[in-house]
Amino acid sequence: MRESLLTIPVNEAFEPYEGEEYPCGCPFCRMRDTVELHICEYIMGAAMMEPDVRADTNRLGFCHRHFQSLLGLSNRLSLGLMLNSHLEQVRGEIFAKKGVLDVIKKDKKAEKAEKASESCFVCAKTNWGMNHMAKSFFMMFAESDNFKALFDSQEFICMPHYAWIRSLAPNFYKKAELEGFLNKLDHLVASYAQSLNADVDGFCNSFDYRNAGKLHKPEMEHVRTSVNRAIYFLTGRQPQETR
Repeated sequence: MRESLLTIPVNEAFEPYEGEEYPCGCPFCRMRDTVELHICEYIMGAAMMEPDVRADTNRLGFCHRHFQSLLGLSNRLSLGLMLNSHLEQVRGEIFAKKGVLDVIKKDKKAEKAEKASESCFVCAKTNWGMNHMAKSFFMMFAESDNFKALFDSQEFICMPHYAWIRSLAPNFYKKAELEGFLNKLDHLVASYAQSLNADVDGFCNSFDYRNAGKLHKPEMEHVRTSVNRAIYFLTGRQPQETR
């Protein structure tokens, strides 16, 4: 299959990174992380002052995770300007004075406050981008044997993206194609879940006094990292280490 602007980012997410022998982690997480980074860099640059972009960030705001991402880009002035106008809009929509008739009607403040705290510009744009890239993924899987082999070589697909891609598959494949795809998907995810479960079990057993010292041997790295890997597999996000 010929590469295009639609297939290149999907291929890049499924291919091994430099220094990797095989692809590591979930390819859809790699895809999502790339899209999120591009969006964050875009809105923290000149796009921040574009009226349509600013209107959307004022309306949607950002979730905690993406506030952290924006802070990590070390441009607090851009973030501060967006926060300033977003806060002004939140105040106007929730706390502006109402007329007598509005007081008699059902109070909507809690509903509006909940909506303001749950919406996120980056999440919305990322979901839009991922759904478009999913179309390319399903096309490539159907038309390219090389891409099928690349799919089979993945380490795993996390549970959130497993659920997402499985729910989308019936929109792209007929019965025979769908069955073949779902079998490959289930085999990949189930095999990793089984080995991961065994590693976590080994981690728990390492605290038995009879296994003292075993966990720190070089060949036990897959067991030492199993808790973090299980969290990543189940949530689609790498856990942040705490002291």
